[in-house]
Amino acid sequence: MWHDQRSDPGLAAVSESPRYQPQALEAHWQRQWSDTGLHATEEGAAVGESFYALSMFPYPSGNLHMGHVRNYVITDVIARVQRMRGQRVLHPMGWDAFGLPAENAAIERGIDPGLWTDQNIASMRAQLQRLGLSIDWDREIATCHSDYYQWTQWLFLQFLEAGLAYQKDATVNWDPIDQTVLANEQVDSAGRSWRSGALVEKRKLRQWFLKITAYADQLLDDLAKLDGWPERVRTMQANWIGRSTGAELQFEVVDGDGRPSGSKIAIFTTRPDTIYGATYLVLAPENPLVPELTAVSQQLPVQAFCNLVSRQSEQERTAEDKPKRGVALGSQVRNPASGELMPIWIADYVLADYGTGAVMGVPAHDQRDFVFARQYELPVRQVIIPEGSDEHAYGGGVWSEAGVLIHSGRFSGLASGAAKTAITTAAAQEGWGEARTSYRLRDWLISRQRYWGCPIPVIHCQACGTVAVPAEQLPVKLPEAASLVAKGGSPLAQLESWWKVDCPRCGKPARRETDTMDTFMCSSWYFLRYSDPHNTNLPFNRELVDRWLPVDQYVGGIEHAILHLLYARFFTKVLRDRGLLGFDEPFKRLLTQGMVQAITYKNPHSGKYIAPADVADPSDPRDPVSGEGLVTFYEKMSKSKYNGVDPAQVIERYGADTARMFILFKAPPEKDLEWDDADVEGQFRFLNRIWRLVDGACERGLQLELELEPQAIDRSNLSAPEVELRRAVHTAIAAISEDLSGDYQFNTAISELMKLSNAMVTHLESSSKPVAREALASLMILLAPFAPHLAEELWVQLGANPAGTNSIHRQAWPSVDRAALSKDTIHVVIQVKGKVRGSLQVPADVDQATLEMLALQSEIAIKWLEGKPPSRVIVVPGRLVNLVP
Repeated sequence: MWHDQRSDPGLAAVSESPRYQPQALEAHWQRQWSDTGLHATEEGAAVGESFYALSMFPYPSGNLHMGHVRNYVITDVIARVQRMRGQRVLHPMGWDAFGLPAENAAIERGIDPGLWTDQNIASMRAQLQRLGLSIDWDREIATCHSDYYQWTQWLFLQFLEAGLAYQKDATVNWDPIDQTVLANEQVDSAGRSWRSGALVEKRKLRQWFLKITAYADQLLDDLAKLDGWPERVRTMQANWIGRSTGAELQFEVVDGDGRPSGSKIAIFTTRPDTIYGATYLVLAPENPLVPELTAVSQQLPVQAFCNLVSRQSEQERTAEDKPKRGVALGSQVRNPASGELMPIWIADYVLADYGTGAVMGVPAHDQRDFVFARQYELPVRQVIIPEGSDEHAYGGGVWSEAGVLIHSGRFSGLASGAAKTAITTAAAQEGWGEARTSYRLRDWLISRQRYWGCPIPVIHCQACGTVAVPAEQLPVKLPEAASLVAKGGSPLAQLESWWKVDCPRCGKPARRETDTMDTFMCSSWYFLRYSDPHNTNLPFNRELVDRWLPVDQYVGGIEHAILHLLYARFFTKVLRDRGLLGFDEPFKRLLTQGMVQAITYKNPHSGKYIAPADVADPSDPRDPVSGEGLVTFYEKMSKSKYNGVDPAQVIERYGADTARMFILFKAPPEKDLEWDDADVEGQFRFLNRIWRLVDGACERGLQLELELEPQAIDRSNLSAPEVELRRAVHTAIAAISEDLSGDYQFNTAISELMKLSNAMVTHLESSSKPVAREALASLMILLAPFAPHLAEELWVQLGANPAGTNSIHRQAWPSVDRAALSKDTIHVVIQVKGKVRGSLQVPADVDQATLEMLALQSEIAIKWLEGKPPSRVIVVPGRLVNLVP
């Protein structure tokens, strides 16, 4: 029976029951921690070194899923351990709260998206608090609140002032259902919107961009500084930036008689050594030169092809396994190196925003060009052969590696590397090219045609042009959403009373910008605001942000490996250059946790997913309606696949500590985790064993003495069980300390806790009070980061917190007594004929010769060698002796 034993909550254990009943226990300690401010951030510089532990903040959908639980529990363990190691820890939480889901929900329900979002935040905050996270909630932020987005707007003006924010007309991905622009990453391989499922259209709109390309080299080169990041993530970012060195070459457009028309087409290539092998020029269908280069006879097929390509995603157009399609424009250019005429084509595999939106087709030395040329019967000319080979050995395929030039005029006979330099130099001298570096990275399009986003703080004036809203007039607040409508472009553009303003410069009638910002703008600096969340004069104080940042440990999903992390790095570098902070990179260490997967049932014939609860016999799963057999596999938890596990239900049944222990124990943090109810039960049983262990210790009077010091143990007069128990204690301390440093291995740390508890069950009762108390204290402290509620409760039951001021979470992390790890004797395996025949107990410091003698004299050797001397004796000191007959 649960009850509070004191008038002042927190002064004694919650329960007199021998049973572990986590729900009431956890609720009690969560209230106690909140009331005492246990998790408040200690700002004083003298308190200790700082450590900033941060999870990627969530979108407030209203409900936690197991992926959230894994993310936040991992970070919480790291934060708790660092506190116990004497660090000043900053462990905050907030909400990435703008975005289309809230806007759509508001339209569907007829409510203000702000109200809907705040309700979801309250719900998710309560769910997070049930996990027992050591979060400083006083630093909570929500990006949709004006006290936050005021500073998002202020930072945008910093970019504008620095020449890093600009507007231009751009072809964008348009979602005709959600009526908004989509990034390329939000369009699936079938050309449909990732959210609405609509077939995406291409539109030309005037859009705001941030000039991230100005920082491309820094973003790429500084990846070398991030040795605390997974190599996979650094590679993904490097590939996204996509720096290529090569040459920009000019191809002159000629008329039907081969005379110059006055126009030139620039192409970028990393292989100028192949220019003599170019047999056609190909443009992206969106290239602005296409209309003027299209012959009258080709206008209809060209227009039809452009319309077709406009409905394809970038992924679909560039996929290696897709056919390469194109149309000839009916015009031609002259190859600047060979002087030959080449036809101009458009093709789906050429993208407008890479390089110049035009490439030279070299089918003998590029696989995509080869496929395209074969399909449309274009010439294939080999101009590079492998070094040391015969040009006549060419079999008509593609040679894409370096080699020696042939059929390349004055450059024939040069190796590829030398030819690249020679051809680029000649192009520069003769005026038809120059060396150039190109990037896959494009400037960041931040305009969104939405209501529920951060307003862009600029005003458009016919007399003054684009004018920044003065800083003292920030924030530009969103208007009331009463007249929010579902369709027809930006909702803000329909609210004349909001956008109709006077120009702050000349006072004439003007118009507010009605696009809002990409939500990545808000998430690109939120980690900075946590250092100074209540500042009303600046987004953050320079001294405070430099004190706490860079973030020491950042935890989040691999799906954010590119955009969020790249944009956050970009923001940091720009704000550094603006003098607002003093570091180059925002996150020292990055942990990308794996997904949480669950058993999934699917009818292979209908494609229908079946909920596990509807499967009568998991050993022979069948569709409950059709009776057809189901396929079974593990897949990421998802509502649409009916395989989700509600964290609230797990907590209701087993408690938060069990949920935490399972999440941490089931798999290493970077690996995918397969949910298994039996394993959850296993962790619940383990916590029950610890409860009973401590309950029994208390009955035997083993409560802790508050000032217990290691020297209270007389090491010179320990019994064998005491030696074994102390060895188990300090082995656990050493192993768990290692597991919680650097590469976090929570699963093996919990395994060590299990080993220690087993050793305590065996040896605790036969050990003296000082030794037993040392073991109990160590077990509780080592358990505390993983199961914080249970550890706190048992700490009180052990008498270590009688006044309520000595929380287990304020204890110092235990140190290893190396002397306790040493062994007087060890067990050495004896092998005969390659098989283990037994083991031998020998002195720990035995030398190799003595070990061999003891092995030969053992009963094991006498039995299995049958009196015959071995032909060889192989000794592995401290481990085994192999006797070879």
